[in-house]
This record gives sequence, C-alpha cells and structure tokens, in this order.
Amino acid sequence: MSERTSTGSRILEVAWDDPRAAALREELDADLGARYDGFHGDEPAERKVARSRALAMHPEEIVATLITADEDGTPTGHVILRRLGTEWEIKRLVVTAAARGRGLARALMTAALDRARGGGADRVILQTGIPQPESIALYESLGFTRIPVYEPYIETMPRSVCFAYRF
Repeated sequence: MSERTSTGSRILEVAWDDPRAAALREELDADLGARYDGFHGDEPAERKVARSRALAMHPEEIVATLITADEDGTPTGHVILRRLGTEWEIKRLVVTAAARGRGLARALMTAALDRARGGGADRVILQTGIPQPESIALYESLGFTRIPVYEPYIETMPRSVCFAYRF
C-alpha cells in the first residue's frame, strides 16, 4: 500500500518492526510519558505492570502498521490496526511534532478505517485518555462515538476515554 495524502506525504504499509515505525512509537511513548506523568497518581507497582501488559502490542494481532512519509522519505506519522479478540482496534496513532497540523492523523485514521471496512469490520474501537484532547477532538470529528471503557483497560486505566466507529 502506498497512497498520497493531500499534503504530498505518502501513506505506506510497513512491517511492525520497520525501524521507521519503531522510531515513531518511541516518539509517541515520550509524548505520552510527559502527558500522563502523575495522571495515575501514587499507585502500586503491580498496577503499573498490569497496565504495561494491557498496552502491550502482540505482532500476531496486528492487521496493518501504517506510516506517513514526506517526499524525502522522512517518517512523519504512524497508526496500527489490530484485532483485539473479535474487535478491530486502532492503536498507537502519532504524528511527529514537526508534521502536526497537516492532516496526517486524519489521513492515517481514514486509511486504517478503510482497511478495517475492507476486512469486514462492523465497527472499530479505540482507547485514549483525558490528557490527549487533540486526539479526542479528532476522533469525534471523524464520527467516533464514546463507549464504555473496555478490556483490557478497565482494571488498569478506568479513566480511559474509549470510542467506537460503526460502518
């Protein structure tokens, strides 16, 4: 898969372990670490471990890893579509700080939704949090509606904000 966005960037489907995808996930982890610092309060270590397990990605569940790249090949955005049991779930959406405001997150989300629809999904779900207001606004603008927090996030991230998109 390779398609151009309206900004001239390309959307590429890459392997989960593609170095560009891995670097973008590291950037996301740094951003989320800063946003969520102190959000979970003083919690026991076992809850932190359980949250890490809930957030873990397992390559066998991944349907697609999509990245955006500028004309010069610089990776600028990332999203994963995975199977979570019988559900289709969007994970790990990020656009680099330098590339924000160009519609890349919307393009990645649209591509992931198209892929899920093409794969027979009835709906797509996702989990985010209050410290990510830009993400919440994007999901709502795309037609996602709020749903109750779902597993595996109920126990370790009960203050999550979860969404579903129905086809």
